Amino acid sequence: MNIVESVTSSWKIIARSKTRSFLTMLGIVIGVMAVIIVLSVGAGAQSLILNQVKSLGSNLIGVLPGNSEKDGPPASALGIVVTTLTYEDGQDILKNGCDCIESLAMYATGNDIISYGNESITTNYTGTTASYIDVEETEVESGHFFDAEEEKTSARVAVLGYEVKENLFGTEDALGKRIRIDKTNFNVIGVMKERGVSGFQNQDNQLFIPISTAQNLLLGIDHINYIRAKVNTPENAAYAVESMEQILRDRHNIGVDEVDDFSVRALSEGLDAISSITDALKFFLVAISALALVVGGFGIMNIMLATVQERTQEIGLRKAVGAKSRDITFQFLIESVVITFVGGSIGIILGVLISVAVAVVAQNMGYSWDLVISPFSIILACGVSIGIGLIFGIVPANKASKLSAMEALRYE
Repeated sequence: MNIVESVTSSWKIIARSKTRSFLTMLGIVIGVMAVIIVLSVGAGAQSLILNQVKSLGSNLIGVLPGNSEKDGPPASALGIVVTTLTYEDGQDILKNGCDCIESLAMYATGNDIISYGNESITTNYTGTTASYIDVEETEVESGHFFDAEEEKTSARVAVLGYEVKENLFGTEDALGKRIRIDKTNFNVIGVMKERGVSGFQNQDNQLFIPISTAQNLLLGIDHINYIRAKVNTPENAAYAVESMEQILRDRHNIGVDEVDDFSVRALSEGLDAISSITDALKFFLVAISALALVVGGFGIMNIMLATVQERTQEIGLRKAVGAKSRDITFQFLIESVVITFVGGSIGIILGVLISVAVAVVAQNMGYSWDLVISPFSIILACGVSIGIGLIFGIVPANKASKLSAMEALRYE
C-alpha cells in the first residue's frame, strides 16, 4: 500500500467516528496551540519590555544606589531603600566626568495627594534637576520648565504632566495657578507635552518640581533615588561608565578590593540582560506547554490500542488476503500521524488567531507590542505533532501487526 492510499484510507477511518477522532487529537490541538501562543506572546512581551527601555534613549547611562552583580539588578531596583547616592555625586560626575557626558539629571521621587480647588488626585511627583528636559529629550507644551536658580533655591514651582493638568484643570489654563502637594503650595509654571508610557512609567501622570524642593520640603531626605546621564554617542557609553564609576569610588572612599555601593549601567547592558532573562523565561514556558503534547500523545496511543481491539477482524481479513505485518504496521502508523497532523494544524490556526487577537488588544491599549509569529515555531509545531504520531503510534501498530490472521478472524 502506498502513502497516498494509506492516508486516504486513514482519513476515511477517522471520519467514521468524528467525535472520538476529535477527542483523540484534542491534546495535540491544545499542546500545539499553547506552544504557538507562548512563543508569539512571549516574543510580543519581550518586544514591549525592550521597546519601553529603548524609549528612554539609546545613549543613556543610569546610576542607582546599592551594589549589584553585572547580570542582576541592584537592591534599589527591587524596592529596597538605599541612601548611598547624593546630589553632590551627580554634580561631581558632571564636573569631572569624561567629555562625552553631555548632560546629567538627578531624581528624587514620591507619591502624594495633589489638589487644586475642589479637585484632588493621588499621583507621583518627581524632584529633578533643570537638565531633565535635555536628558529625557522632552518638551514643555506651555509655560516653561524650572531653571537652575529655582533648583538651587528650593523654589515652590511645579510643571504638570499632561494627564495631571487634564485631571485637575480640565480645559482651564493651569499656568499661574496654585496647587497643593500635601500641605505645601506650588505655583504652576508649565505643562509638559503629552508623552505616554516610557520606561514602564506613564510620563503624563506625574508632575515635576526642583529636586531640592522635593528633598527639603516634601520627602525630608538628603539622598537621591537615581541619576541619568546622556552621552554624545552610544559608542562612548562604556568609556562614560568607567569614568563615572571611578569618580563615585573616589567620592565614597571605596578601596580597590572593596565592593561598590552603587551601580552604573549603560542602556545597552540592560537590554542584553533583559533579552537573556526573557528568552530563558519564554523557552521555559514553551517546555511546560509542550507537556500537553506528551499527554496528547499518550491519549492517542490509548485510543489507537482500543481501535486495534475493535478492528481485530478487519486486521485478520487483510492478512488473510495477503497483507503483510509491515503493511498493517504502516497503516496504523499513518493513521496516528494523520490524527496528530490534523490536530497540530488546528492547533496552529487557533494559536495564530489568539496571538493576533492578543497583539491587537495590546496595541489598541497603547502598548508597543510587536506581533511575532515565526515560521520556525509553525514548522516546529508541525514536526513535533508528526513525531508524536510516529512515537506514540508504534505500540498500537506493533500490536496490530502481530495478530494472527486465524485468531483475528475468530475474534468476536
